[in-house]
Amino acid sequence: MQIFLRPALCLTLLGLAACDEIAVADNPAALAELRGQKSCVAAVTQQTGATGVAVNTTRPVVELYRHIVDVPGGASWSCITDPNGKAVEIAEQRSG
Repeated sequence: MQIFLRPALCLTLLGLAACDEIAVADNPAALAELRGQKSCVAAVTQQTGATGVAVNTTRPVVELYRHIVDVPGGASWSCITDPNGKAVEIAEQRSG
C-alpha cells in the first residue's frame, strides 16, 4: 500500500506547486515575480542550508527584480533576479 501512496503524494504536491503559476500565466510580469520569489527562496536555502526560508512581505522593495528573503533565526538576504525570474545574485544583509 505504501508503494502507491508516495507517488500519489508527490503528484499532488507537484500539482499544488503549479497552481500558482497557472493562476498568473496570462500576466508575464506577475509570472516573473512569482518565479523570482521561488528562485530567491531556493537560492538562499541552498546557500544557508536553513529550513523555513521565506520572502519577506512586510519590508517594501521598490526596485524591480529584487526580493528580501528571511532566514528564521538568521539574517535577511537581498536577492536580485533576471527579468525571467531567475536568481542571479544573493547577498546577506548585515546590520550595524
